[in-house]
Amino acid sequence: MAESSEKRARAYEDSEFLHSPDARALRILSEYLEPNSRFKSCNIEDTIIFFGSARILPRDEAAAALKDVKKQGGNLEKAQSDLDMSEYYEATRELAHRLTVWSKSLGEGSRRFVVCSGGGPGIMEAANRGASEAKGLNVGLNISLPFEQVENPHISRELSFEFHYFFMRKFWFTYLAKAVVVMPGGFGTLDELFELLTLIQTHKVRKHLPIVLFGSRYWSEVIDMKALVKYGTIDAADLELFFRTDSIDEAYDYITEQLKVYSLESPGAIL
Repeated sequence: MAESSEKRARAYEDSEFLHSPDARALRILSEYLEPNSRFKSCNIEDTIIFFGSARILPRDEAAAALKDVKKQGGNLEKAQSDLDMSEYYEATRELAHRLTVWSKSLGEGSRRFVVCSGGGPGIMEAANRGASEAKGLNVGLNISLPFEQVENPHISRELSFEFHYFFMRKFWFTYLAKAVVVMPGGFGTLDELFELLTLIQTHKVRKHLPIVLFGSRYWSEVIDMKALVKYGTIDAADLELFFRTDSIDEAYDYITEQLKVYSLESPGAIL
């Protein structure tokens, strides 16, 4: 029998197959193996995660936008709100900078407590920017979305990732994290926060994982945690799973003290 003149591609080179439903397990596995390889090559063993809204602007951009609205007309209330919320961008930037400087002071060897964000704009950009301005490596775990999620320019080139699967992106957030800072955010931030709290509460995450909720007024208005205790749906002790503050100094001191006690001598991922 004559052989076909068109040689079929090997399975691992067959783009049509790799993007088919039958190869979904391979795509999922790739989003574990490829990041794992890059983290190892860069000696990244643990991270400090920053969560928060993609919509929060830097102060200078928000101030310029408000000035334009006052001059040319537009939604004054939103422009003023954007300027007010920009304080969280600047707080994230400063906190990420300070934590990176502290991390770099720990000495040679594996890079410890590297700042990591979701890789997009807003709070994510501020975290990567602050770490970059401190001349530290930083991680961006981006996700392919039809809106908002454009890779910010401050991520270390070799540590910029783009995921298709939300659950694999969340895995890498959680797996390497040794501390978490949660700035004001929307559905995505709430989803990330509550999944972490659930994993800690149910002891699926066994490592000590300090969580800072930054922005007391925002969080008290958006989530009434005490009501959950009141109605018996969580225990009062569950309120101790996070630390709430409005102070960069307090957040910095809390995170570094917790890391010194619980994580400094135990690098590496522990779930």
